[in-house]
This record gives sequence, structure tokens and C-alpha cells, in this order.
Amino acid sequence: MATKSKSLEEVHESVAVVHNTSIWKKILAFFGPAYMVSVGYMDPGNWATDIAGGSQFGYTLIWVLLMSNIMALLLQSLSARLGIVRQRDLAQASRDTYSRPVNFVLYFLAEIAIAACDLAEVLGMAIGLQLLFDIPLLWGVSITMLDTFLLLFLLNKGIKKMEAFIIVLVAIIGVSFLVEMFLAKPEITEIAKGMIPSIPNSTALYIAIGIIGATVMPHNLYLHSSLVQTRKFDRTAKGVKQAIRYNFFDSLIALNLAFFVNAAILILAASTFYRNGLFDVAEIQDAHKFLEPLLGSHWAPTLFAVALIAAGQSSTITGTLAGQIVMEGYLNLRIQPWVRRIITRLIAIVPAFLAIMYFGESATGKLLILSQVILSLQLGFAIVPLIHFVSDDKKMRGFAIGKYTKIASWLIALVIVSLNARLVFDEIKGWIETAENPVYIWVFVVPLAVAAALLLIYIIVKPFVEKSMATPTLVPHIKEIIVKEAEKPIVYSKIAIALDFSKTDQKSIESALQLGGKEAQYTIIHVVESAGAMVYGDEIQDFETTSDLGYLEKYKSALEEKGYKVNVLLDFGIPKRSIAKMVNEGDFDILVLGAHGHNWFKDLLFGTTVDAVRHSIRIPLLIIQH
Repeated sequence: MATKSKSLEEVHESVAVVHNTSIWKKILAFFGPAYMVSVGYMDPGNWATDIAGGSQFGYTLIWVLLMSNIMALLLQSLSARLGIVRQRDLAQASRDTYSRPVNFVLYFLAEIAIAACDLAEVLGMAIGLQLLFDIPLLWGVSITMLDTFLLLFLLNKGIKKMEAFIIVLVAIIGVSFLVEMFLAKPEITEIAKGMIPSIPNSTALYIAIGIIGATVMPHNLYLHSSLVQTRKFDRTAKGVKQAIRYNFFDSLIALNLAFFVNAAILILAASTFYRNGLFDVAEIQDAHKFLEPLLGSHWAPTLFAVALIAAGQSSTITGTLAGQIVMEGYLNLRIQPWVRRIITRLIAIVPAFLAIMYFGESATGKLLILSQVILSLQLGFAIVPLIHFVSDDKKMRGFAIGKYTKIASWLIALVIVSLNARLVFDEIKGWIETAENPVYIWVFVVPLAVAAALLLIYIIVKPFVEKSMATPTLVPHIKEIIVKEAEKPIVYSKIAIALDFSKTDQKSIESALQLGGKEAQYTIIHVVESAGAMVYGDEIQDFETTSDLGYLEKYKSALEEKGYKVNVLLDFGIPKRSIAKMVNEGDFDILVLGAHGHNWFKDLLFGTTVDAVRHSIRIPLLIIQH
């Protein structure tokens, strides 16, 4: 486990933005992150809430989609601004600001939201496979486990390949619903009336909150603040300003496309089911079944199923990436990518299995809507810190949001938190009135709701009280390097020292100095191993890359002051591969490498670097045990 991390280090700054090129090429270089984010706005959870809203209330709730899209555009632009300027994702910024217990609770809430999101993707893909190939739902849920390996494959191919794959899936969804809309022949005047805000009853409020939760997704805020760091651009004031502007254009196009898809689903449900008196169509399976007789085309249900599979597949890729960002950001815990993917997927698959086995396949629609309401309930805990972070003039270095943007952002937060508070109050009140033993509600549920409210108040108030948000010293022992000079003839003259900014560094440096003395040439090497760097490689440019290089320079300065000759070398990606590559490509006599003494379980979870490097390099290796 590393003591610090970069956001998505595998792909960090792996896409270079060429400075001396046309403006269109620059814009295209920045395009991509928002499309990865946008798939979360058209996932199967959206389908369930849109179909329920359209079939029960016709075109009435279109205004909720429009409002949600405007909210999403503003919040995603704030998220992108945070990643571009501070080179920290939302989870990392929270870790720098709040105490460890608070961060752990925020992490837990974020994981619940991601699990709810992934549950929607799993169910959506399983339903799509069932509709297209008549595969039993439980089998379909099992098959969704395989896309974990698709994500790993795409990450290894680079972020641009992944973005291209996602854009193709988004295009499939968009084209499918364009055809569906043409077949449905909606009423334009009724669509226009649906832009006027109205909430007919409490059921409409529940669905409206579900639509907001399905549209403005908390995990997308974490994801976007990380993905924008995959672009390596000029870090001058002009370059940062340009990056913010181009990423806004990226978000504007991508999220409006997502709005079109969501509006198309709701309009399709309104113009087919609601218009024909089928007010209770809330299940995706029912929608699929009725499309052919109502639209008069056998292509309609097929396109519907294909688009559903594309939506589920694309959304699950980005949801799993968000899970990695949240774990690494809040807990500073980095585990093997394949372990992280499987854990994320199992958290979603287990509830899906249990719900289908206990309630039957007919419960999937309600489960999808519930997952979106859970997402909406978690939104406040992501939005409030985000607004605080991008409002901080000191941390944003001249790129903090303006007064009117702050007002709009806090109004959005107020609307979302107020709607959620109303929903929680109504739900708890209903449970108390209908429960056989309401004392359990008072003992267990009410205290949880009160605790969540107090936590939300705390994260709202704290940054106002403490204006300065201190960044912790991530490598505090640089000045404590112990130098024990060699009292024997020099054996090695060119020594590589691999550091990971853990407590092992001190022993590694001490041992290397004993091997070479002051006559040897030392090269301190480090591999940036966050999720971003593994995908984007040396093209990533974020806080972690900058800080890692800074730490190497501090090590170098400390040793040079003591009379040693030192170079530094920084690489990106998976340590066991990058260390071996740097050593084999360089001219070294020996490599000094620290080992943490993991047991077999920790080696499985966190990965082992020593064995892989030992088998890959062509020079002697000195292993320093911690």
C-alpha cells in the first residue's frame, strides 16, 4: 500500500495536448472525459425512472429531465475544474480537508452509491440479454461479471481506446432511440407543455427524485475530476484557462446528448404507453413487450434491447473506474486493479441475485428505481464538498468559481438536499404508520437519518469555519535520511535505488550509500502507479505527478548536500514493469529495492513487485526488507 496516490495513475497525463497546433486539434485532444461521464446519465437506471415517469404521467416530468441536465452540466464543470486546477480528484480533495473518521464515512456512502449504480447496470445488462437472447435473468447477472475483464483489457490499451469504445456504445444508444422516436410520432405541443414545472402527486415526486438521482450521479463527480487529469497540457495560467474552457465544451456536447437519450425514453413511454392507457408500465421488460404492437414494427423491441445492453456495458465500465477512484482517494488504499473490479462487481451482483431469488424477476423495475433514489440521497455528500473546494481562492490559485456560479451551485445543492429530506421524511413517516413494530424504526432508522443530517451539516459548515484547508505532508521523513558512509572499497559505481515513498525508503538509501560511497553515481527512481498513470502513462499531469517529482528532487538535494552524486528518474504505470524497464534501459551496476514483507494474502491483494522485477532485470538486485 502506497502512502499517497495519483488519481487513476495508470492513465495519468497519458494524452498529450500539442501546443503548436490548430485550435480544433486542441479541442479534440481534450474531448473524451465527458463522454465517459455521460454514459452514467443514460444507464439502465435512467431507463427505469424515465419509463415509469412517461407511462404514469405522460410528458409532465420532461421539465425534471431538463432541470437535471442543467444541474449536471454545472456540477460536472465544477468537477472538471477541480481536477484541472488542483490536480486532485474529489475524493483526494476530501481526504486533504476532512478528518479520517469523516472521510471513512464519506467513503462508505460513496461506495453505497457506486454499488447502487452498478446494481442498475448489472440488472440492465441482464434484462437486455434476456430480451434479446431469452437468457434467464440470473444467468444474465452472472455473465455481467465478464465485463470486468473487458475493462482491464481496455485499460491496457490506453484511455483513448477506452473513450473510443464508449463513444461507439453511446452512438448505438443514440441511433436506436432516434429510430424509436421516429416510429413513436410524439406530440410536439404536449412535449412543450411538459417543460412547465409541476409535480402531480407524491408518486411523481418519488419518480422525480429518482430521475434527478439517475441524471446527476455522485460517482460521476468523482470520475470527471479524475479523467480530466489524463490530459497533459501547459500548466501556465493560459493553459489551465484553456483546459477549463475546452472541457466545458466537451461536457456541453456530451451531456446534451445524454439529455436527448433520456428525453427520448420518457417521450417514447409517454407517446406509446401513457397515450394508450398503459399507466402501470414501469418494468423495462413490459416496455420491450409492448413496443412492437404499439409501434407496428418488429425492429422497435430489438433496437430497445440492443441499446439497453450498450447502456449497461458502457455505464458499468465507468462505474468501476469511479469505484477505484473513490477507494484510492478517500482511503489512500491501492489494491490490484483486477481485485478492485471484482469487489465492485460482487457488491452489485450479490444484492441483484438475492432480490431476484427472493422477489422474482418482476421486482427488477422497483429495484432499479430504488437504486436511483439511493444515488440521489448520496448526492449532497458529494456536491457540498465539491462546491467548497472550487470556491477556495487559495487552493484554486486564481481559478475559483465566481459569485454567480457559487450562488447557482448552492441553489442546486439546496434543491437536491431539500427534495431528499422531504423524501426521507415521507418514507420514514410511512414506515412508522404501517409497521407492526414501529419501535424498530425509531431505534434504528431514525438515528441513522439524524446522523446523516448532522454529517451533512458538518461538511457544509467546516470549510466556512476553517478557511485554510491544509494539505498534509505526504512524505514527512525526507529530512530524516540517515547516512552511514561506507568504510570499504567501492564495489558499485552506478547504483539505482527504487523508492515508493514509504518507510522502506530510508533503509534502501542507507544500504545503497554503503555500497557505493561518495564516488558512486546514484539514480533514484520512482513509478507513479495511480489508476490514471497506468492508462495514460507519461502524458498525465496532476498533483501526484508534480508532488512525486518534487519529493524526488528533495531526496536528491538532501543527498547532494552530503556530497553524493544523484540523478532522479520518474516513470508511470505498473511498478514491476516500469522499474524493470528503467533498469534494463539504463546503465546500472545494481538495483536496490525495498520489500514490505507482505504475507501471501497481502501479496494477492496489493500485488508483489520484488519477484517480478527480480526475474526481469539483468543486473544484481539488493532487496531491503522492511
